[in-house]
Amino acid sequence: MAVLHTTNKSPLQTRDLESCLRLTRPGCGILLLEDAVYGALKSTEAGARLAEAAKDRRIYVLGPDLAARGFTPEEVIAGVEVVDYGGFVDLVAEHHHVQAWV
Repeated sequence: MAVLHTTNKSPLQTRDLESCLRLTRPGCGILLLEDAVYGALKSTEAGARLAEAAKDRRIYVLGPDLAARGFTPEEVIAGVEVVDYGGFVDLVAEHHHVQAWV
């Protein structure tokens, strides 16, 4: 099974998401949590990189963190799946390893 990568820092403040996208392999999952959800928005430079990565990786964003920052699923780029806390747990259970980018 593939690895699930999680990142929680805003792509406006760190390069964690950029590094994650550069170093992950096709087939991996990437879950954006906390301030990393900013990277999944249509209006960001990181969103363009995520859209490209979504061609061969599964990209997820945690819905409650998105909502806590005042955004809706409609503002998320195509190819990114919004998951709830139950979906987060399912992703962890489905993947053999979880790598946190902190």
